[in-house]
Amino acid sequence: MKFNRADFRQLQASALAAVSMIAAGAAAVYFSYQARESALLTRLAAIAQRSEANARLKQVRAEESEIKLKSALFNRLQERGIIGEEQRLDWVELLKDIRDHRRLIDLRYDVSPQRLLDGSPVGDFAFHASSMKLQLKLLHEEDLTRLLRDLQQQAKALIRVNSCKVERLPPTADERADGRANLLADCEIDWLTLRDAGTK
Repeated sequence: MKFNRADFRQLQASALAAVSMIAAGAAAVYFSYQARESALLTRLAAIAQRSEANARLKQVRAEESEIKLKSALFNRLQERGIIGEEQRLDWVELLKDIRDHRRLIDLRYDVSPQRLLDGSPVGDFAFHASSMKLQLKLLHEEDLTRLLRDLQQQAKALIRVNSCKVERLPPTADERADGRANLLADCEIDWLTLRDAGTK
């Protein structure tokens, strides 16, 4: 089969059309690949942004919850009189009320001057302690545990028991007759209050 110039022109036109189509196809594939890569990167960036936003939202919610808990605790402590200046007059009244309510035989106390607890403040607030020596006569040990429990539940301060020593009393004629005090308790407790570290 022989080819002449006219055949070559037709083949050349067909070949040129084929090359053009191949180039156009390759360009379409390239641009669609680039578009796919760009879309994938955009999607990954959106996922990362959403994850970051979710993490921030969780952190904000956790901080909000923590603030609410701390605020509620602060309010409870303030209502109980634990935050602020110590209220020694209320402490004395409370001791008298417990003595009368529990029918304690003899209750004596001595309060030392207030001191900064552990020497230095932490943050905006600092704990202060006033040590109290308690001496009371008891019918039995349960009188002492009731007194300390009442103080811890009702005092306008946190109560920390440092030591308690209980000893048996030698019976006297009067006490043998009416079954009164059998024991003598010597305790040392701290009344703890929380105050703004800036106040003196």
